[in-house]
Amino acid sequence: MISREKLIELLEERSPARVRALLDTADRTRAYAVGESVHLRALIEISNVCRRNCLYCGLRAANRHLPRYRMADREIVEAVLSAAARGRRTVVLQSGEDSALTAPRVARMIRRIKDAADVAVTLSLGEYPRDDYFQMREAGADRYLLKHETVDPDLYKSLHPGMSFERRIRCLVWLKEAGFQAGSGMMVGLPGQSAATLADDIIFLRRLDADMAGIGPFIPHPHTPLKHSSPGGADLCLKAVALTRLALPFAHIPATTALATLCPNGTERALKAGADVIMPLATPEKYRRLYEIYPDRSPSSDSGPDSVIELVRRLGRTVSRDYGHTAPRLNLLAPFDISAYKRALQRCPL
Repeated sequence: MISREKLIELLEERSPARVRALLDTADRTRAYAVGESVHLRALIEISNVCRRNCLYCGLRAANRHLPRYRMADREIVEAVLSAAARGRRTVVLQSGEDSALTAPRVARMIRRIKDAADVAVTLSLGEYPRDDYFQMREAGADRYLLKHETVDPDLYKSLHPGMSFERRIRCLVWLKEAGFQAGSGMMVGLPGQSAATLADDIIFLRRLDADMAGIGPFIPHPHTPLKHSSPGGADLCLKAVALTRLALPFAHIPATTALATLCPNGTERALKAGADVIMPLATPEKYRRLYEIYPDRSPSSDSGPDSVIELVRRLGRTVSRDYGHTAPRLNLLAPFDISAYKRALQRCPL
């Protein structure tokens, strides 16, 4: 593992030649560890209702400018079938932290999906009690993405009113215990974030042995308290993607929509910096503009000359036809040890 000091140095690197060398190294590592296939995960945003008030998110409960929606189970299954018909082997069900999405309802939904389509199911629904995660896993869900956003406990607290950093970490431990392929991730360029904090995020992802790592730039939303903040930088985000690939060779790392929104060729640049996943939007058209975590997002297209499939082919890579499960680690990475993480952070008693 690259040392913390070296991570900070590389994140702060400004030399174009040295940054290019870093991104190229990450790309070669990606090719060696996970191959040339790019996994297309169909993203279905099933609800924009959220009980949280995170300072950066347009879905926050205090945003009264946003019309709310919650997809019916029938609509969700129809969206899954449509995505499966397009060859998607994984669907990602994402929402705000919607109290109506109880574990029993989510479990029923998963069973209906598994009965209707031959797809892997990834959930990204937020925090739940431990037993709820086990219930969702037993219903057939394959993966769960829960971004930690930042490992700086003070920064986390300032950005997430009423939430607990310790609870967030425990949820990730519970997901591992339940048998999920568990993913996490962070935003790059958050107000108050430093290169040292970002280095600690990468170290945390390694300690977690994350199966997925979502890394995207902060983009300010006009109806949040951070509306006047500067967005994160694309170059810094790409360096974080590359360093995460080096820290986690076998993980799946998406080229995020946030990066594509911030930077017109962001998807291509991320795929050349270690990413191996794209998540084309499969949310029904009538709901898409309402899932506004940040404004003016640039969703990936499945078809046409500018589609992600054509992009993948232009890069000389192939579109995966399998579920895209994480490869066995062959004991190359240490298992997640919460006591070791506790010692590493020190400031954050668990």
